[in-house]
Amino acid sequence: MAPPTRTPRGKWIDEGLRALAAGGPDAVRIESLAQALGVTRGGFYWHFDDRGALLDEMLDRWERATTDALIERVEGEGGDPRTKLRRLFALALSGDGVSTGITTDLAVRDWSRREQHVADRLRRVDNRRMAYLRSLYGAFCPDPEDVEARCMLSFSLLIGNHFIAADHGVRSREDVLDLTLRRLGAE
Repeated sequence: MAPPTRTPRGKWIDEGLRALAAGGPDAVRIESLAQALGVTRGGFYWHFDDRGALLDEMLDRWERATTDALIERVEGEGGDPRTKLRRLFALALSGDGVSTGITTDLAVRDWSRREQHVADRLRRVDNRRMAYLRSLYGAFCPDPEDVEARCMLSFSLLIGNHFIAADHGVRSREDVLDLTLRRLGAE
């Protein structure tokens, strides 16, 4: 008789991230995750000591996907700093994977308002993201104040774009984003 098949650790993390994006950290419940995966909750304990361990690994996966992997992909495809900025914006604005989607990022931001260790993690991640933007803008903007302003505007756009429901007259959202990137010097 074959040994029982265990649900892979990564599936628990992915399902936890889906639950986080849909309902915040309170929605990340072992029983609910097991039900969504079609398994018993006992399988959870093969991989994690407790819910807190799962939450930590979810944050690790989110950080790797939205920061490390994103930067590696932008850098790996080469090009000058402006090309990299365009690629970064395209990837970040289209992020729809379980660990890279904006809903997950926004859920982590909301969670950070209630738990200091999540706020500390978010600050570290945001600082790394801003440092990367500084390196790109700094390659063609000689004024440090200009670099910082462009970074802040870019980062705000990447996060805030998802909250804005305004129409743009005869322009599409994509047209306005292209115009914005040109004004920021990413063209």
